[in-house]
Amino acid sequence: MIRWIAAGLLGTLHALNGLFMLVDGPRWYSITPGAAMTGPYNSHFVEDVGVAFIAAGLGLVFRAWRAIYWPAAVAGAAFLMFHALIHIVGFAKHPHDLISTVWIVLLAATALRAALPGQSDE
Repeated sequence: MIRWIAAGLLGTLHALNGLFMLVDGPRWYSITPGAAMTGPYNSHFVEDVGVAFIAAGLGLVFRAWRAIYWPAAVAGAAFLMFHALIHIVGFAKHPHDLISTVWIVLLAATALRAALPGQSDE
């Protein structure tokens, strides 16, 4: 039950984040901690990453809906884990926003845990 709730909540969160990136990329870029530190706003890049967040989120939502879709959730969580790894490496090179980095890592790890099949699955 906890896995189902975590997958649904995290999936929804990431899908909505991706949708925000597509609908209002400049605003997303201006309010997201650390985004402006990566260089000037690039609409194509933000949209590409937004689509990846939507795909990752939907994989988790589908897993919450039906446990049989756990492979889609694992694929989505893999994106989130690689995204977190990029933030860890970036922080190691140039320490900046520890709180955002920790949150990104915790959300990705929780998504991966929620995505994997467990004994309580159908």
